[in-house]
Amino acid sequence: MKKRIVIAGGGFAGLYAAKYLDKTIARHADLEVVLISNQNFTLFTPLLHEVAAGDLYPGDIINPLRRTLRHVTVVEAEVEAIDLETRRVFCRAGVDNTKHDFEFDHLLLASGAQPNFFGIPGVRDWAVTMKNLTDASLLRNRMVAFLEQATIEPDVAVRRQLLTFVTAGGGFAGVETTGAVNDFIRDAATYYPSLQQEMIRVVVVHPDAFLLPELGEEFGVYTERKLCERKVEVIKGLRVVSYDGSMVRLSDGTSLPAATLIWTAGVKPPEIIKSLPLQKDRGRLRVNEYLASPEASGVWAAGDCAAVPDPETGKPYPPTAQHASREGVAAAKNIERAILRRPLEPFRYTTLGLLASIGHRTGVAMVCGIKFSGIVAWWFWRTLYLLKLPGLAKKLRVVMTWTINVLFGREIEQMITLRDIEVLSTRLGQIRKPSTEP
Repeated sequence: MKKRIVIAGGGFAGLYAAKYLDKTIARHADLEVVLISNQNFTLFTPLLHEVAAGDLYPGDIINPLRRTLRHVTVVEAEVEAIDLETRRVFCRAGVDNTKHDFEFDHLLLASGAQPNFFGIPGVRDWAVTMKNLTDASLLRNRMVAFLEQATIEPDVAVRRQLLTFVTAGGGFAGVETTGAVNDFIRDAATYYPSLQQEMIRVVVVHPDAFLLPELGEEFGVYTERKLCERKVEVIKGLRVVSYDGSMVRLSDGTSLPAATLIWTAGVKPPEIIKSLPLQKDRGRLRVNEYLASPEASGVWAAGDCAAVPDPETGKPYPPTAQHASREGVAAAKNIERAILRRPLEPFRYTTLGLLASIGHRTGVAMVCGIKFSGIVAWWFWRTLYLLKLPGLAKKLRVVMTWTINVLFGREIEQMITLRDIEVLSTRLGQIRKPSTEP
């Protein structure tokens, strides 16, 4: 019988593991590699905020999995449960939630992370997240919709509320999203003569003493200064304690009237990882230096859902894209070695650098211990991620889109309306409940 390797998750870790196996043992007739992903494409998340800012279109930063993987079986489904005793992965797929299960000899968990709302009242129901392509696309459409609504809103207080955007979290995702939102909303507002720039309010709330704590205080202070120059308000040392869709309440008792709260204040592993009877480290599945679970034979983990020990610090490696992609390849190689009965190799990696775009052609970067900022860092950021973007066709499209934006500015069309969402929901409901009439 065939041996089956199942990869649960199509993010950076899952994709790079599948790509390695696709070129090696997936070609063998006695082996089958299955990649289970809730999307049939891979998303290049470092450029996600550029979709929200209108700098790129959604299709520019995705690649179809089936075009990338020739010998790996791709299954678009949501993993619901994993039975380690019977060695099966249970999934549901399609709008009718058809159930499927896959038996495995080796299971690589690469399910990434999901937003962590910390049980804060109202945030799960009302806040906007930035974890997938739908989030970024809807945020951009939301900004345009509120600009349109504000132009015909007679109440000045309501108008200001519609044009207030608050970001919770001042890490990489929070700062990059804030800079992108501020650039887009202020540029787009110039096409709405009845709206003054003073009505627009963009705020970032961060619980620490300075922004971008991963890069240190020097860059944090620089980032704050640049954002403030572009009229972004930075609130430090406070947390969001509740949100009801119209009012953001902070830990010092103050409130911010805002129709949009963007949540980037934390992530956690998905529920499927939490449900496994294996040791965790702050919710992430604990693995050894070979990326294997010490408690379950044939179970491996990589990426944001895995706590991979760093031998230098004794702590887990940080959950970043550069670590996830390399962990995925390392896990795939060790799975291959295990099947071929060869010695496993430990995972070792040193962070090459950290970069962030903070809006308005400005960035910060620390590469190989060298720090630089400004337009040079922004140019380096764009160049590096352009080179890492999979596919030559996508690279060319992104370069063309960036060039067109420089010459002619961003587009400000609203591609999705509330009416579209209502119609889509109705049609999906009809598909899920087919008519029984003859």
